[in-house]
Amino acid sequence: MRKPILPDFGSLQFDELWLIHEELTKILSDRIIAEKRELESRLAKLNQVDVAGVLETSAPHAADERAPRRKYPKVLPKYFNPQLPSETWSGRGKQPRWLVAALKSGHKLSEFEIVDPARRKTEKDYSRG
Repeated sequence: MRKPILPDFGSLQFDELWLIHEELTKILSDRIIAEKRELESRLAKLNQVDVAGVLETSAPHAADERAPRRKYPKVLPKYFNPQLPSETWSGRGKQPRWLVAALKSGHKLSEFEIVDPARRKTEKDYSRG
């Protein structure tokens, strides 16, 4: 590639330099706009491919996303609130507020245990005889 022959900018008048500057600015501006349009069209094509690919691959896995599988079996509650028996705690994680308040007031954790009716019956049988 040959080098273009450039004028001696030092010998040019201010007005001539300004005209060259304006022409270069216009040419560069047009090229930047053209390059931007070309890049945007390429990006739009890529987005269309990605959207189609995502829709195709996500359809079979939609059921997995709706109902995530538990890694462990459901934990039954071990403790209950005597004032509101529907409030229970499994013994895992942070203690509920009602239990913390009761423990601070002097109650013992064993007072809140849920006793299985079948187990309670066997305990009574053992205590009687």
